[in-house]
Amino acid sequence: MGLQVLPLAITMMAGPQIMSAIVLVTSPRPVRVSLAFLSGVLLALVVGVGVARGLAALLGTALPTSAGHHPSAVGKWVQIGLVCLLILFALKNFLGRKTAQPPKWLTTLLSATPITALRTGLLVIFTMPSDVIIMLTVGANLEHHQAGFGSALPFIGATLLIAALPLLLYLVLHKQALTAMPRVRDWMNTHSWLVNIIVCVVFITLIATGP
Repeated sequence: MGLQVLPLAITMMAGPQIMSAIVLVTSPRPVRVSLAFLSGVLLALVVGVGVARGLAALLGTALPTSAGHHPSAVGKWVQIGLVCLLILFALKNFLGRKTAQPPKWLTTLLSATPITALRTGLLVIFTMPSDVIIMLTVGANLEHHQAGFGSALPFIGATLLIAALPLLLYLVLHKQALTAMPRVRDWMNTHSWLVNIIVCVVFITLIATGP
């Protein structure tokens, strides 16, 4: 797959997505709920990319792609529209940085059950506009190259690996992770506006550097 897999995967998990993974690691049952969360993320990625490829087949070149194929005039306007929306979203986050608050549902994850964590993994992928846009981009890339679903596995694997980093750090560096993860969680809670702006900048760059 010709996409910049790692930047896309990082963008997929930036914001409430990785914050959810960090919060779950600091919960009373970190391994069980984290594995359930990762299962939800994986399921959402598989379904989302599959649906995106189907939509790309129906819409043809209307969807943007960063592969070697040039989008149509409609695709160009879609790209311009996405960039404008991302700029407005970044500006909104910057102007509201002093009063920015993380999503209230993040605090409920401290007492999450495996079912709650599974549902959270699904929702943080399906309900985040940036993630939906990225999956549409991946689906368009697959369709333009007439590639099978297997070609999306590097993207899915990289995204899942980033989602699993808090759990992996917990398993490898148990004591250090127990100390560091709450600090990281608190920093991301108080700087959620900055995380959102970084996500916007990364995705704007990906769109702008496409053909």
